[in-house]
Amino acid sequence: MRITLKPLGDVEGGVMEALGERVKLVFGCPVEVKPGIKDLSAAYRQSRKQYLAPELLEALVVPGRERDERVVGITEVDLYAAGLNYVFGQADIVNKIAVVSLCRLRQEYYGSPPDEELFMERAVKEIVHEIGHTFSLGHCPDPGCVMHFSNCLADTDYKKASFCGKCRPKII
Repeated sequence: MRITLKPLGDVEGGVMEALGERVKLVFGCPVEVKPGIKDLSAAYRQSRKQYLAPELLEALVVPGRERDERVVGITEVDLYAAGLNYVFGQADIVNKIAVVSLCRLRQEYYGSPPDEELFMERAVKEIVHEIGHTFSLGHCPDPGCVMHFSNCLADTDYKKASFCGKCRPKII
């Protein structure tokens, strides 16, 4: 397996590389940061002042990719999906791609002082979670498992950046 991280829009300097190193520790496979997509305007919805996650996923579909490669787009913009106020991320199981928004994972979004370590922990958990979906994993009932659904940031903070004993064997 190989994981590719791609910035979608402008991502704060150094964040992509730092996330790549941490994700590599979780999966124990090569993680590479490659150029992404600068113009996200097609996914922007003025009425919501947010970006539609499935539109960004579609932009990540690239023919001829290696079969065992997972691609994750990382963005600073606020994402949503149909029927939801916002999403931390979303995955496309068929194409083995995902998108993760860093926007609501930052303390500053909620008016609190920055906490870089907490932000990085949250971001890694959401990236690992979405990569889990690319292996066809669903949401796990174990609140400590990275595959547990995060209905709010407290759920993300509670869970670990690792798979539980039932989910881990399904990562092949």
